[in-house]
Amino acid sequence: MRKLQMLCIATFAFLYANTTFAQDSETKNYDQGFRLGFGVNGGIPTDNDYRWSLGGDVRLQYDLSKKTSLTLTTGFTNLFMKNQNGVEVKDLGFIPAKAGFKAFVWEDQFYVLGEVGAGFAVTNGYNDTTFLWAPGIGYANKYIDISVRYEDYNKFNTNQVALRLAYGFKL
Repeated sequence: MRKLQMLCIATFAFLYANTTFAQDSETKNYDQGFRLGFGVNGGIPTDNDYRWSLGGDVRLQYDLSKKTSLTLTTGFTNLFMKNQNGVEVKDLGFIPAKAGFKAFVWEDQFYVLGEVGAGFAVTNGYNDTTFLWAPGIGYANKYIDISVRYEDYNKFNTNQVALRLAYGFKL
């Protein structure tokens, strides 16, 4: 009886280990690789100094697995100023440089994304560099990526809620 119990336990352990190794090999065989995306961004700043924003970006994405990716994003964003008391204030253009982590949470198409980095002011005599962080949610398929993000700039004294429409492809 004791030998039969040991045999059953050993068989169960063998089957469990075989199933675990099969799942690991499926994960390892996932086609990891790079994707490149080109996007257009439009946003609404959350303060009273800026009216709206418009920009473009390039995002390099490396798929770690079917559900997780690392991202590097750069481009150009322009914050359009409001006239303040009849005085025209200069717009602020900057280049963001962000690194991020994307996790697909539903049906391998809906995701959450967190990015951190810097924004380098490059227009109209501005010379500040700001820390920026941007959590977001989105939908992506083989070619299209649509997302909404909140983006915070500590030195530019504003934040924004932005929509990104992008076209992407595997490299």
